[in-house]
Amino acid sequence: MCVAMKTLTTTLVLTALAALFAACDRAAPVPPPAASATPQATTSAVASVAAAPVVLKGDTIDTSKGPLTIVPLNHASLFFGFGGKVIAVDPTMEALKHGPLPKADYVFITDIHPDHLDKDALAVVGRSDTIFVGTAAVGLQHALNHVLNNHMRRDFDLFVAEGVPMYNLTRGPSEGKLFHDKGRGAGYVFTFGDKRIYVSGDTECTPEMRALKNIDVAFLCMNLPYTMPPEEAATCASAFKPKIVYPYHYRGQDPKAFADALKGTGIDVRLRDWYAAP
Repeated sequence: MCVAMKTLTTTLVLTALAALFAACDRAAPVPPPAASATPQATTSAVASVAAAPVVLKGDTIDTSKGPLTIVPLNHASLFFGFGGKVIAVDPTMEALKHGPLPKADYVFITDIHPDHLDKDALAVVGRSDTIFVGTAAVGLQHALNHVLNNHMRRDFDLFVAEGVPMYNLTRGPSEGKLFHDKGRGAGYVFTFGDKRIYVSGDTECTPEMRALKNIDVAFLCMNLPYTMPPEEAATCASAFKPKIVYPYHYRGQDPKAFADALKGTGIDVRLRDWYAAP
């Protein structure tokens, strides 16, 4: 064949080669996609967490280190986007229906109750390098990278997180019992640049909450019988005066009562529907 091709003219050689390459292209099989090291999720809730990067959409506030995106999701679940990282607080399977959402770089868990510690959701939002943070009691239920108990502070380079006591003062399932014992769970104050964001977790209006300083954004729980009614939450907000406050974790309560109680205080109350169908 080689001897024969040498006798062709230059034009015939080029024509023959072009035909040969075209035939090869048509015959070459398409290589299969590379196998994933992680099994593909099959449930609709799992599928709502995207494998590819997703730009978080929500409320944005400016900080000295760039914009902070706040994404209210469902009940006690919310995401923050900051510096190219995703910080999830109390993700649940119900909340993940509000996707598409990215995997989380950090996950903070406030308590051991299933509306805060949802093991299925933690498996969905986590990667092999996700940092899980919670109290020692939370760590007995789910493996943590860092324990952050009440009054502890940790610098995560991109942001700082502090544990704030969250507990019941009087309310409980029976005489002498409380729904949330002091020290078991924790709310968190996150510092993103020059902004301080408080997430209350499940709590009543404690002295520790009243004593908070320089809070730019607060997420305050309010549902009976487990935490406190909207009016009590408003009293606490009036004490520590966050610039912006989101009522959340309010199932069965009217957040507008909270907003009405804070009229004239100068606090920006932002109402979001945390229980809308996805």
